[in-house]
Formats: sequence, structure tokens, C-alpha cells
Amino acid sequence: MSTLRSVIRVGGVRDSRLMVPIVALAAILLIDLIVVPGFFNLEMKDGHLYGSLVDILRNSAPTVVLAIGMTLVIATGGVDLSVGAIMAIAASVACILIDPRIIGLNLQGNITAVVGDPTYSFAPIPVVIVASLVVAVACGLWNGVLVSFGRIQPMVATLILMIAGRGIAQLITNSIKIIIFNDAFAYIGNGFIILPFSLFIVVALFAGAWLLTRRTAIGLFVESVGISFRASLYAGINEKRIKLFAYSFCGFCAGVAGLIAVSSIRTSDANQIGLYTELDAILAVVIGGTLLGTGGRFSLLGSVLGGLVIQATQTSMYAIGVAASAITAVKAVMVIIVIILYSRQVQDLGGRLVARLGRKQAAT
Repeated sequence: MSTLRSVIRVGGVRDSRLMVPIVALAAILLIDLIVVPGFFNLEMKDGHLYGSLVDILRNSAPTVVLAIGMTLVIATGGVDLSVGAIMAIAASVACILIDPRIIGLNLQGNITAVVGDPTYSFAPIPVVIVASLVVAVACGLWNGVLVSFGRIQPMVATLILMIAGRGIAQLITNSIKIIIFNDAFAYIGNGFIILPFSLFIVVALFAGAWLLTRRTAIGLFVESVGISFRASLYAGINEKRIKLFAYSFCGFCAGVAGLIAVSSIRTSDANQIGLYTELDAILAVVIGGTLLGTGGRFSLLGSVLGGLVIQATQTSMYAIGVAASAITAVKAVMVIIVIILYSRQVQDLGGRLVARLGRKQAAT
């Protein structure tokens, strides 16, 4: 009987959506332990914890935040290709509100008391944050309207803002980088409370999303719409509102990621902030076990682990000495591996192996 229980537990682990990201993350860290000397070393400086593991947590924050929002969108059967552009828009709005007078190296107006002043902000920092997030939510709402009411394919609908978004961000900043001196704003991406402050933002966002989707009916509605929006409609679920919520929340997450990114570099850069991050977010969600294109069941924790897997891979490649230009090829290999692991053939093979193991143990 105990043997059968162990076989059942093995089958449960196999079917768990967390198995792939956990095994992948463990394998990457094991390789680091063997190949990269001192990868796991942690050091305390000025009350801050430093080390490669801390770097993984810190640098993965934007991707993980995007993955949390992207999870709900993919669970509805859609996808959002515009999150990187929304990051750039939110970052540009924040920078122009903090200091509309300092534009790159072209200093305009009376800025003698502004340059280098760590306390200066044209608008209060809370207003800057709220306004940036409102704009990001509006962008997500736009995508939701096109998908739910316009009945446009999600990839096409979000591609519109993906292309136009960076142009909008450049219009906001007049295509010039804005330098930020305000330390309070920079604390979002650069601050530490022993661990990076951005990590606490990720934890708070994940906790809020988890409570919203697992302690209310919203999570069930999202999965229902993803499985069959027509059946959900007949069941009394307003699938248009659910999709509007999913895309709006994804826009909100993109805004948070944009604030983290721009506060880290202290400069608005509409061409670089959020560039290709939509691909990382989608990959993180898929690694986490939420199936792209089919909708239905989703795992927020799996998406978080997927984001950590991506960042751990990048950090490990840099530590080993792989050129930055080759990281894209490494991600392509990751995509192939994930597709194979989640293929029906591999899933069926795993089921047959577990069943065979169970028969052998029962026979003995």
C-alpha cells in the first residue's frame, strides 16, 4: 500500500505544473554550483545583501511582474505583445512628470537648483507613480476593448500597440532621454531593505494577484473563459468583462515593470526600456505551465518560477563567459525544450512510465 501511495505521489508530481520550472531552476543552479566558483557566495555590505543569487532576484523583477499579468491574459486564451511598449510609455510618463525641464544634455529653463538635486520632482512622487500606472492601465484597457468588443485576434490587437507604443513614448519625451535625479523615485529599482526593494514589490503584487484569483471567483471565471468563452456566456459569465479585466491588469503589471526599469537606470529610454520583454514574459508563463493558445488552468507561482528560470539562465551564461549576443540563442533552445516537455507525446510517455512502475511495484 505504501508503494502504491509513492507511485501516486510520483504521478501527482509529474502532473504538477510546477515540476518543469522547479526542475529547470534546480538544474541551472546545480550547474552553477559545479562550474562557477563562488556563485552562491553572499556578502553583507552597508546593510545590503549582495551576490549572484541576489542579482537573479533583482534583475528578474520586471520579467516576473510582467509574467504575473501575462498569466491571466494567456489563461483567457489570448496574448499581449504590447507589454514592452507599455513599459516604455509608463516610464516616459513618469520621467516627464518628475522633470519636464531636463531633457538629455539639452538643459532648458532655470535648472541651476535642479541638476544633481536628489529631492527635486516637478510633480509629487506619489502622483508620478499613480499617473504612470493609470496610463498603463488605459493601454491595457485599449487592448481589452479590441479583443473583447472588437473580436480582433489578441495577437493582432496587441501588435497595434506594440508597434505604436514606442512611438507614443518618444512623443511624450520628444525622442530625447530624460535624466532623473530624484532619489525617492530611484529607490523603486535601486533601493534595498537588506534585499532589493523591487523584490518586495514583486511579492506584494504576487500576493494581491493570488488572493484575487484564488480567494474570489475571478480566477474561476478567467479559466472558464479561456476554456470556452461561449460556454461561459451561457453559464452567465460576462466574458467581455473578464477579458477587459485580464488585459487591464496586464497593463497595470507592465506599468509597474516600467517604473522598476526606469528607476533602475534613472533615464527614460523609449527605444530600450521593455525591449523584447514581452517575449520573456510569455516564455516565463509557458515554462510555468500555463499553455499558450489554449487558455484554461493557470499557475501564478509557476509563472514566477518561470521568470526566475529565465533570469538564472542569463546570469549563469554571463558568469560562464557567454557573449551577450548569444543569450537569444540560449532562449531559443529553452523554448524548444519547453515545447517538447509540454508536448502530448512526452506527457503520455511519462504517464506510461508511471503506470508501468505502479504495476511492477504492485506485482512485488
